[in-house]
Amino acid sequence: MTLISTSIRLLLLSLLLATLPALSAEKGPPAILVIGDSLSGAYGINIDEGWVALLQQQLDSTGHHYRLINASISGDTSRTGLGRTVRALQAHQPAIVIIALGGNDGLRGLALSDTEASLAGIIAHGQQQHARILLVGVRLPPNYGPAYNEQFAAVYRRLSDQYAVPLVPRMLEQVAEHRELLQDDGIHPTAAGQKGIMHNIWAGLEPMLRDTTRVTPGTQDSNPGQ
Repeated sequence: MTLISTSIRLLLLSLLLATLPALSAEKGPPAILVIGDSLSGAYGINIDEGWVALLQQQLDSTGHHYRLINASISGDTSRTGLGRTVRALQAHQPAIVIIALGGNDGLRGLALSDTEASLAGIIAHGQQQHARILLVGVRLPPNYGPAYNEQFAAVYRRLSDQYAVPLVPRMLEQVAEHRELLQDDGIHPTAAGQKGIMHNIWAGLEPMLRDTTRVTPGTQDSNPGQ
């Protein structure tokens, strides 16, 4: 009886071990990692109403097999986003990283040079992990003045050129102009405004999904660990 039981256990163990390579070979769809702030974190609305959730629906409906991971944190600046980038990249191994940071930098009056350096660090870390990058620009409210807003927008253009990454110039294009699409604070979009953001992001992302060229990390002067 003992010999039979032992034989059965050994047989079951052999069958289990035989299935392990097949199980380990199974992988889910590639990840798209969103590193953002409250504009990407569905601030003031249900999470399933935010543009990231809507983008997942867009991917599914168009036959693009990716899973979106929303690593956005309300209040994040580009520097705090940089501080958690490496861990997020290691945890999720994304194929694509969407960087949507900088708004809080501007609102807090942080130096544009610091914002540029931090965003550059996030891009560089992503490229070192062979992820493709989509950079998303933000604009500040009009009361910050046209000169400062232009300098702020130029940061994103320079980074896009330097690192050869696509740019969505303005995240809230055709959203921020419509007061009814903003919450009472005049900054964060309502649920109704999220679809417009999703379409802006999609305009930058969809060409990347058609381009299967593998990313090659570029050379840059700045230290991505800064």
